[in-house]
Amino acid sequence: MQINMDEKLCWPDLPERFDLALKDAVSYVLDRFNVAGIIVSGTILRGTADATSDLDIYVIHREPFRQRIQRFSRNVPTEIFVNPPWTVRSYLSREHADGRPITAHMLATGHVILSIDPIVDELRAEAAEWLAKPSRPSPAQIVMDRYLAATLYEDARDIAKKDPSTALLILSQSVTAMISFWYRSNGHFIPRTKEFLSSLESLNQTLGRDAQRFFIAPPEERWLLAERIADQTIGVRGFFEWESAPQVMTE
Repeated sequence: MQINMDEKLCWPDLPERFDLALKDAVSYVLDRFNVAGIIVSGTILRGTADATSDLDIYVIHREPFRQRIQRFSRNVPTEIFVNPPWTVRSYLSREHADGRPITAHMLATGHVILSIDPIVDELRAEAAEWLAKPSRPSPAQIVMDRYLAATLYEDARDIAKKDPSTALLILSQSVTAMISFWYRSNGHFIPRTKEFLSSLESLNQTLGRDAQRFFIAPPEERWLLAERIADQTIGVRGFFEWESAPQVMTE
């Protein structure tokens, strides 16, 4: 793609290592795709990078395909997401319904490196609108999520004595499901994994501290903490009565 780099590209202020990596990645993208826009996001951009943090680069183009690329750019891990506008819009609506608006967050909060098509601003505006909308699961989905968390907890307790290691594995899955249930049933999006526990503590200090402790506590203490977390989230410690609405099934 022929483009005047100095006039068209807008770079964020990054440490030299990441600045060089980002420019390398963008050059790679421009050589590969007929882009409408390029947006970079993630912890590196926000100045909160960890040792293995990567660059997240969202590429919007008008070709009828999507593609994901993972590569090293000047030794910095880089994830590149290439999508046409109609696919981006499907992600925005579906991820909002699922309570995990990853695409919306990347587009709305990321830095626009390149925008040569009005669709880029349109999609960013739509992303911001999706982030501002509350995401409320249906009553049926709430019941199903509660059931799944309770079933995992019950399964863990069932095998606690005969297979303690597997029981603790399932117990961790159950507690994670309980916390996700709490987020969704209280009208919150489910945070990214790295912020899953810290966000919880900022919203509910008691529950958040119990959850933080659960994942580092000795095995015997984890069972007591799981009970406390179950009581604060799904309100049951195993099987409970419920029924789904009848569904008409056609031949």
